[in-house]
Amino acid sequence: MQSRQLWAASLGLVAFLALAGFALDRAFQSTAQSGVRERLHSYALAYAGSDFARDGSVIPPWDAPDSRFKRPGSGLYAQIVLTSGQWESDSAQGPQLPEAPMLEAGVQVFEGPLPLIQISGEPGQVYRYGYGLLSTDENSGREIPYTVYILEDTTALGRQVQAFRAALWRYLGGAGVVLLLLQMLVLRWSLRPLRDVIAELKRVQMGAASGMSEAHPRELEPLTDSINAFIDSERQNLDRQRHTLADLAHSLKTPLAVLRSRLDSGASEDELRAEVDTQLRRMNDLVGYQLARAARSGHQLFAAPIAIEPHAEQIVVGLEKVYAAKGVLCEFEIAPEARFHGETGDLQELLGNLLENAFKWAKSRVLLTVAEGEHLAGRRPGLRVVVEDDGPGIAEDNIARVLQRGVRGDERVQGHGIGLAIVQDIIKSYRGDLRVGRSDELGGAKFEVELPPGL
Repeated sequence: MQSRQLWAASLGLVAFLALAGFALDRAFQSTAQSGVRERLHSYALAYAGSDFARDGSVIPPWDAPDSRFKRPGSGLYAQIVLTSGQWESDSAQGPQLPEAPMLEAGVQVFEGPLPLIQISGEPGQVYRYGYGLLSTDENSGREIPYTVYILEDTTALGRQVQAFRAALWRYLGGAGVVLLLLQMLVLRWSLRPLRDVIAELKRVQMGAASGMSEAHPRELEPLTDSINAFIDSERQNLDRQRHTLADLAHSLKTPLAVLRSRLDSGASEDELRAEVDTQLRRMNDLVGYQLARAARSGHQLFAAPIAIEPHAEQIVVGLEKVYAAKGVLCEFEIAPEARFHGETGDLQELLGNLLENAFKWAKSRVLLTVAEGEHLAGRRPGLRVVVEDDGPGIAEDNIARVLQRGVRGDERVQGHGIGLAIVQDIIKSYRGDLRVGRSDELGGAKFEVELPPGL
């Protein structure tokens, strides 16, 4: 880009300087020729005052207006043309001047360059000024028409033009070089933000930077913002894929644990077959749910209401088999009118992860409370879900850390640390809130989910 702009600017600058040089050259020549014309005009006026003898011959001025008129072949010549002949200055003795015609009285002409043969015999050129005049003889009273011609060699003017051209192109060339250097500096300065963007992109590609900075000109902000948006989108997609795989693995953990516990319990073949069939259906539903969840950006706004108790019972039955050795008792306090307006898989993930966390930490009791939440006129009610246990609970200064993905409350307890992160993702998609505290009734942890109305 810089090279193209530099070439374009250079060609434009060269064309401009060429046109400027041509225009200045023509202007100088025109001015110089005007100066020659004025000078020859002044000489012509000096010879216009010449007297005439009785025989009609010319009596030139005693003092010539320029000494060159008296030096043969000097390059400055005077002619007075009459009807009966012509007079020439001493300088015209030797050179062969161009033919000089008579002009009407009052007519002025400036011609040139005209050819002549110099005193050395070599060809040359002259500028010629002619002035037609009319004089009256004082004795006879008759009128005498005559024409004064002043001729000057073009050599002097040519030398002036050549000197001017040499100086002109020397200065224009120097100015062109300076302007090209300035143009290069201006281009490098003006394109520096683009080079900075390229350098930042390279740092992002190498992992040295997380995104484009905001230290860019206003014109480049749409570009850098689009790049940052693309980078963020790609990172979110990668995180979503990772989370989906982790969530899927976490969801399949409970059915697999149920199967393992049934195998270790020595159940009969029919019981094992029935249990395997149940858990396989559940795992199939979980896989389908996680894939669908990964493909959509949020929950369905107009989902049919779902009864909560049947799903809660199914989850608790499986958990009681997994934690049969602990003998945990789960109690329900579910309002009959309470409904979940959303995806069935979201409800199962929400209840499953909260109840499994409670079973894992409880000593002997778990309490699930479900009730309708806030009511607004003309909108379906919200939902309040509370899961409590009688375990050790969570310290207040440790709550934020436990809710992070991949963090476990106790590293000695088996788990992946993503169950509560899944719960938070689901609650966030429903614009709800999750509050964690201590249970007043059981003394352990208390997880309270509040979903707003109108969803």
